[in-house]
Amino acid sequence: MWRDASLIAGRDLRVEARSRVTLNQVAPFALLVLILFAFALDPDGPILERATPGLYWVTVLFSALLAIARSAALDETDGVRDALRLSALDPAGVFVGKAAAVAAELAALEVLLGVGVIILYGADPASLGLLLATCLAATVAVASTGTLYGALVSGLRVRETLLPLLLLPVLAPVLIAATRAFESALGGDPARGWPWCGLLATFAVLYSVAGALAYGTLLEGS
Repeated sequence: MWRDASLIAGRDLRVEARSRVTLNQVAPFALLVLILFAFALDPDGPILERATPGLYWVTVLFSALLAIARSAALDETDGVRDALRLSALDPAGVFVGKAAAVAAELAALEVLLGVGVIILYGADPASLGLLLATCLAATVAVASTGTLYGALVSGLRVRETLLPLLLLPVLAPVLIAATRAFESALGGDPARGWPWCGLLATFAVLYSVAGALAYGTLLEGS
């Protein structure tokens, strides 16, 4: 499974590196959303400082929708999905590989957005360990859930509009938990944030296991 996962992840990342969709479209979109939030909420006021964790993760989720849709679209062209069905690749490995590629793209975006909130919002991280753990758990949760739901809507003509409608409600717990953990990390009270980080990790494990088990069925049925 892990060999197949590395093959799929390498393929998706090579396609992204050559097309530069993430670099030229998703990253500028994410930064633009941060800038618009800063203008809308008065960068000199306390409201923006209090809202920084939530705005950060809302921006991550919006950007993740683009990355997930792009990942699903890679298998919709040139008969790639049919080739995956006929190949000897483990469906669980395909799921893990696609989720890992999405997670790698999201991790790069999160670093970029982290620099953005420090510069634009004046954020001052007090607990770097909690921030990194939260980002890791949330990234795995978003990538695994998005890959699973991307396979669920693949083949449908309305998949571009249906995917956000299905995915965002499911990711609401991730948004809440990640925001609460970031609030504790930025507020200098990491002890209150670790339980939220644990909830994120639980969510990530559940959807990773569910995706690995169900992806083969979705691949055959799409």
